[in-house]
Amino acid sequence: MTRKRENTSFQCEKCGAEVIRLTNGSYRNHCPYCLYSKHLDNTPGDRLSECKGLMKPIALDYSAKKGHQILHQCVKCKKTQKNKVATDTVQEDNIIQLMYQLQLK
Repeated sequence: MTRKRENTSFQCEKCGAEVIRLTNGSYRNHCPYCLYSKHLDNTPGDRLSECKGLMKPIALDYSAKKGHQILHQCVKCKKTQKNKVATDTVQEDNIIQLMYQLQLK
């Protein structure tokens, strides 16, 4: 699957928001509003997961190489994976919402 094909619009299965494709040269795999993702990959980009569960944002991480990343955990099988925060695009990620959610735990 090519990056162009991965970078498509979709409707969030968690909150129903219309999510547009990224305009910053990257690709999106989570909702910028509720920050939920979908368990599609076994390894990044392969789209081979049979689980297809929703992935809940559970933490925010930072690395000098990749910047801020959202840690997602599948609500069905509990697999975790990191996803880069979308910035410098028309529909940026609402990481303030995530930080607020994490403080309520």
